[in-house]
Amino acid sequence: MAQRERLPDHSITGDGDITVYLLHGGYGSKDYWRYEIAELVRAGYRVVAWDAPGYGLSPLPDLPAGDYSIDYLARSFGLLLKATAGRTNILFGHSLGGIIAPRAALLFPDLVHGVIVSATVGSFATRSAEDQKDYVAKRLAPLDQGKTLAESAMPLIKSMFGPGASGPMVDLVAEVAGSTKADTFRASILAIMAYDGRETLKQLRVPTLLVAGECDSVGRPEGMKAAAALVPDAEFAVIPGAGHYGWAENQPEFNRVLFDFIQRRVARAKENAHA
Repeated sequence: MAQRERLPDHSITGDGDITVYLLHGGYGSKDYWRYEIAELVRAGYRVVAWDAPGYGLSPLPDLPAGDYSIDYLARSFGLLLKATAGRTNILFGHSLGGIIAPRAALLFPDLVHGVIVSATVGSFATRSAEDQKDYVAKRLAPLDQGKTLAESAMPLIKSMFGPGASGPMVDLVAEVAGSTKADTFRASILAIMAYDGRETLKQLRVPTLLVAGECDSVGRPEGMKAAAALVPDAEFAVIPGAGHYGWAENQPEFNRVLFDFIQRRVARAKENAHA
């Protein structure tokens, strides 16, 4: 990047040869990964969770309108990746993070060995004009009417969970998601709507897993399955009963799929390459 930037705020937990990077969604920050970080560390992985620019402790950059883009976010993540990369690096992106992760993998191919995409829309260009309009209206119209993000977002955030979702992980996600800064959220939604990620998915050349929640109305299973078909080396899985936050709503099943993919497709591939 032309301008000098501070490294995005992040946490580093655990150790091991495999580093899993956690990229949060449009609602959220690194703080909502607490329980998932603990499980990853217990499984023997090193974990780096970031606050994207404008989220958590990372300041929102003063950029011209439209420059806060998916490409900008992927390059910002690249600063962190270069500074903290381990021997084997996997990008696990959720929702917005699942759009950023494939782009970052394409921009920094020498540092990325696997990609996991959770509950993500590959591209809004595949959605109808009415669907796109509804997506934006539900998220930005209340802010335009003067409501705070906490006031406007909580009903929507709760509606994205699957039926019966409960427990401390679900509560933590809702709490952190509801504290997202309004200006950051607005910029992120506009960045998502302006981005067409289909060509990026087609160019991925690392093992890739796409995971959908069975009941997710955002990263819909049928849409994610179609996105998986664009990736040359992709697998697709559905988490039963889960909505948008499968890793928090049905953590045992999500992590069964996650850990199997990491060991079978990434760890063994690296071992074979060095055999």
